[in-house]
Amino acid sequence: MDRTATDRFDTGRFEAGRNRLASLAYRLLGSAVDAEDVVQDAFLHWQAADRQRIKVPEAWLTKVVTNLCLDRLRSAQARRERTVGAWLPEPLLDGDPMLGPAATFEQRESVSLAVLTLMERLSPVERAVYVLREAFSYSHAEIAEILDITESASQQHLHRARRRVTAARRGGGEVDPAAARRIVEEFLAAASSGRTERLVALLTDDATAIADSNGAGPAEKLLRYDTPRRIAAIARAGFRPTPAKRRLAGGTPAVHYALVNGAPAILFVLGDRAIGAVTFDITGGRIATVRGIAAPDRLARLNEAWRQHEPDAPLVAQW
Repeated sequence: MDRTATDRFDTGRFEAGRNRLASLAYRLLGSAVDAEDVVQDAFLHWQAADRQRIKVPEAWLTKVVTNLCLDRLRSAQARRERTVGAWLPEPLLDGDPMLGPAATFEQRESVSLAVLTLMERLSPVERAVYVLREAFSYSHAEIAEILDITESASQQHLHRARRRVTAARRGGGEVDPAAARRIVEEFLAAASSGRTERLVALLTDDATAIADSNGAGPAEKLLRYDTPRRIAAIARAGFRPTPAKRRLAGGTPAVHYALVNGAPAILFVLGDRAIGAVTFDITGGRIATVRGIAAPDRLARLNEAWRQHEPDAPLVAQW
């Protein structure tokens, strides 16, 4: 096989695993933009490597991507930008290949916005071990090879990571899809009509709400609300349509139900573009967490997927 044919073959081998690598990077970084950058960097490493000496390309590329992600997580800039409680993961529309494997509950949970946020409490190595084990089912021997640690260290990191995620997790198990949609529709109806008591009843006693600054400020501008009545008041003010809000949005959006990172969500859609996403964590038949994301750069990939998506009829045709 001549050099050109070999390069084409090796490029094809890389491309065949691109989605898996992107899913790994996304789980580690919580950002689709950063994940795409890491995968491209990995491709450059692959091109520069002596590929004839790489016995198992999948293992080699997994190690490269994992360590590129660890470098990013350890950087001083990342530590400043990703302060726990001052950062939201980038949301992805269900069906996006970057969400990766979803055959088991652990795989689905590992890519939820809730767990991606919780993983900010972990050290970079704990996060890597957790993702490689829970989402990709690597053995401790394989993880040890990827991270250049011992099997015993891998087991210890996983134990600490599971303990921390479990301690911070709210609720457990998966929610019936029909019940989740019904709860979200009730929340939207109550917020739009200003029914405070109904909103409070839909929230858990320790509910929280987090919203970004719509791209108008740094990550530290995240807004947090921690009591049902405060969340209800904010939801009532934010979801009730007004001419001023329509002018700010640039038109009259439709409101669609969607699944984002496996969780129920509503999208405010203007034309073919979502201008805001609100996601819900539901436990015990009530809403435990509400996340509002409107910064355009955080919705870029979601919008790419939305334009190729065949949505159901909107919950509200003209908000």
